[in-house]
Amino acid sequence: MFFLRAIHRHPEFREGMKATASVAPGIAAWGLMTGVAMVKSGMSVIEAVAMTLLVYAGSSQLAAIPLIVAGAPAWVIWATGFCVNLRFVVFSLHLRTYLMHLPRWRRLVNGFLTADLSYAVFTARFPQPGADAPARLAQESFLAGNYFVTWVAWTGASLAGVALGNAIPSAWGLGFAGVLCLVGVLCSLANTRLRVLAALVAGAAAVAAYSLPFKLNIVAAIAVAVLACFWLEGRTRPAPRGRTA
Repeated sequence: MFFLRAIHRHPEFREGMKATASVAPGIAAWGLMTGVAMVKSGMSVIEAVAMTLLVYAGSSQLAAIPLIVAGAPAWVIWATGFCVNLRFVVFSLHLRTYLMHLPRWRRLVNGFLTADLSYAVFTARFPQPGADAPARLAQESFLAGNYFVTWVAWTGASLAGVALGNAIPSAWGLGFAGVLCLVGVLCSLANTRLRVLAALVAGAAAVAAYSLPFKLNIVAAIAVAVLACFWLEGRTRPAPRGRTA
């Protein structure tokens, strides 16, 4: 919502930008690599630009590109993108308590523009929703400042990658820079034992299922990690106390 006057003129908007500015180069490197990958995979410029503007999800884009090139069935591509982006369902459920006072269209825009890093930085700054209207406006302004930086860095770099295409050599190592950015996100979110375990289980499952076609090891890793966490959470949840006479 950075285009609203009340948001981008709020002091917390600038604070949100500052909080995310340090990771913007990593996001840009990842976006640039994704733009180049789309063009090199055989997608037209129009298709690559449309995917950049409409999908806005680097991990699912990179998961879908090799499937599209390999001629995978549409349901496999959709299922892979859906599973890779399942984390945003969790993000949205958490952010719902912060944004429920807003009109639906503003909630949808905030949800679309909120990425991994903006979510992580926002929830670290504001563990609880605002108690009154000024506090809620401050929180929305901070969130908007966060995702303004990530959106500009990602979209601008991705479009640059589409425009430059094959002119960018692989020796630049942009993929490694993007991986480092995602590792930073993982480390910031892995702040409980269950989340650390989920990351380890997903990594092990992805490696074990690496031979599956169409990058289905990603889908398998997500499914195994989610099921394992549900099972462990059910076992560790305290049993309800019985009523006393």
